[in-house]
Amino acid sequence: MKKKDAILKVATVLFANKGFVDTSVHELSRLTGAAEGTIFYHFGNKEGLLLTILEHVREDIVAQFEEFLRERSFESGMKMVEEEVAFYLYLAGLKEDQFLLLHRHFPYKFAETGPEFRENLEAIYNCLADYFEKAIRTGQEDGSIGKDVHPRKSALILFTMVDGLVRFKNYNLYDAGALFNELIASCRRMLQAN
Repeated sequence: MKKKDAILKVATVLFANKGFVDTSVHELSRLTGAAEGTIFYHFGNKEGLLLTILEHVREDIVAQFEEFLRERSFESGMKMVEEEVAFYLYLAGLKEDQFLLLHRHFPYKFAETGPEFRENLEAIYNCLADYFEKAIRTGQEDGSIGKDVHPRKSALILFTMVDGLVRFKNYNLYDAGALFNELIASCRRMLQAN
């Protein structure tokens, strides 16, 4: 593993679990074996490091979803929605530190004044909502999802429900797995034709 990749991996874990302010470049240097100067050389500063991490998170999530979709065929748009919901939960467990980072407050504070942070966060959430929207539109075409369902708004609501369960799990507030069947049933009810 290259030093730059090791720095990104360890920084993701530290930022996700300790926060931005409580993660020092000195600690990152100690844990990765990279000199502080090397970290600054690659990323400029801690903000540059965080921005690079967000870019990598987006690329990784998109790549995982694209691979998931490429390897499957779905009997209907509704089944596609259900499997995307399940995959999102699986992916959030697999990439726990990345999703925990996205649930921390500090990236959004940076997004208030830093357009590049805002663009990256929007791109992450838009791509996820886009997957749900595509499945809804597919379901409307094949009749498994009601024509009266607004695809984008419903996709955003689905995303919010699923991501809320991920937050429950990441912050150990509730066993998200115990709600899976009810989540799928709620998705079906929301998307059925009236």
